[in-house]
Amino acid sequence: MFDQKSFFDRLKDKFQKSVEAYRGELAVFRTGKATPAILDGVVIDYYGQKTPLSQMASISSPDPRMLVVQPWDKTQLKEIETAIRNANLGLNPINDGHFVKVPIPPLSEERRKEIVKQIHQVTEKFRVSQRHIRRDAIDEIKKAQKDKLITEDEEKKHTETVEKELKNFLKMLDDIAAKKEKEVLEN
Repeated sequence: MFDQKSFFDRLKDKFQKSVEAYRGELAVFRTGKATPAILDGVVIDYYGQKTPLSQMASISSPDPRMLVVQPWDKTQLKEIETAIRNANLGLNPINDGHFVKVPIPPLSEERRKEIVKQIHQVTEKFRVSQRHIRRDAIDEIKKAQKDKLITEDEEKKHTETVEKELKNFLKMLDDIAAKKEKEVLEN
């Protein structure tokens, strides 16, 4: 039995999870404002284990141009400072013995354009992933029709609904990308 409601609920859920993952990836792009998400990709070698910075320190943003990293283990200050410097984020952390302060410099025009290009690459990656979700859904519909669980008319109708959902979620990606690009180019 082909459960139409369950099928479309799962489809929307997959699309939505893809959009949430996309938002997460975009969060690491610097817009000129200090946000703890900038440091999400920073990993520290903590006693032989690769550990995300967010799991070994609190990261706050006391003002729009500064991040403050407060490690729970003060012996890791030097490693945290080095990891942030080597993370290729264009940041120059300052270790004051208690915290690692990370000033967020204004973005140059060249760096802004580079970030916009990276945003386009990530957006395209997620557009492709959403098309894969569509392809899998349509394959499932065709299989249900082949197995005589639905009629040809239902197959066409369901396929059109899948296409419509894809369009909606691709538009959502484009809207999120446009907003992020605007943030990058304005600040």
